[in-house]
Amino acid sequence: MSAKRVLIVDDSPTIRQLIRAQLQGDPRLVVVGEASDPYDAREKIKALAPDVLTLDVEMPRMNGLEFLEKIMRLRPMPVIMVSTLTQRGSTKAMEALSLGAVDCIGKPKYGNPIEAFGILPDLLVAAADARLRSGPRKKVEPASGFTWNGKIILIGSSTGGVDALETVLSGFPVNCPPTLITQHMPESFLASFARRLQGCIAPNMALARDGVPLAQGNVYLAPGGAHHLALRPGEPARCRLDTGEKRNGHRPSVEVLFDSALPMASKVVSVMLTGMGRDGADAMLRLRQAGARCFAQDSATSVVYGMPRAAVENGAAEKAVPLGRIASTVLAQCGRQAASVARGGRFA
Repeated sequence: MSAKRVLIVDDSPTIRQLIRAQLQGDPRLVVVGEASDPYDAREKIKALAPDVLTLDVEMPRMNGLEFLEKIMRLRPMPVIMVSTLTQRGSTKAMEALSLGAVDCIGKPKYGNPIEAFGILPDLLVAAADARLRSGPRKKVEPASGFTWNGKIILIGSSTGGVDALETVLSGFPVNCPPTLITQHMPESFLASFARRLQGCIAPNMALARDGVPLAQGNVYLAPGGAHHLALRPGEPARCRLDTGEKRNGHRPSVEVLFDSALPMASKVVSVMLTGMGRDGADAMLRLRQAGARCFAQDSATSVVYGMPRAAVENGAAEKAVPLGRIASTVLAQCGRQAASVARGGRFA
């Protein structure tokens, strides 16, 4: 397999140097050039034909979001955004992911590039082969006529998950089953993502808090940082925030969320969405063996078919489902819906 060609786009020579240093020595990647702003990048894209870009969010002359929009409209290609870990930076990162960036990472804190950019080589390799969204996201109407049967939904996602989660959750009704989500993302990005979702889906959306009882019509997003999100069984079941080491290289980890639900597996519907790696696949298998219903996003609609592939190949997922039909599929397991939605007509 030939090395993936990377172009680094950032106005900071220090950041460019840190990224290059992190990528050097990885045989899967070759840095073909650097650009200090979008105008420079445009010419180097033409001359160097990179497979994937790293792109700073805030740059002089033209910011990264404007340039990303032009790339996705005129010459779609995989892009990993590099953003400051601030509220402003995280909000812009969410905009970038909505525009079609494959993923976004934070710039290093306190000069620690290994912590910030350690995952970058794997991200770039995955992004270079990612399935890019063609055109704007298709609108999905919320389900109607839904009656809940008491089951809880658990969702795990990673690279490409922001777009996938917006698609799935836009199909949920205002009275949806309680839904817990672990998305691999830095803490500040998760807070911005929760705010973004709150404004565009019917159910209530919030970062999970320790001890909060699960209630119908609510979606709980893992807050990340020092905590994993887990399910505390009981009457009612509650959110639990666990401190602890990373699991499968992640905190929050899908494995932790899925394993926590084993005591009440028969009341659980779990979903594995697009993502790199295999976090959660083994725990999903344990859930299925204990009586949960388990599904994975299919290859054709996954940005990165890593986590879903692992769940399919190890037998954890009983079925691979196109992204546009996941909402109707899981809602059908959690209660009764209007006939048109149950058939998947609105989600095809």
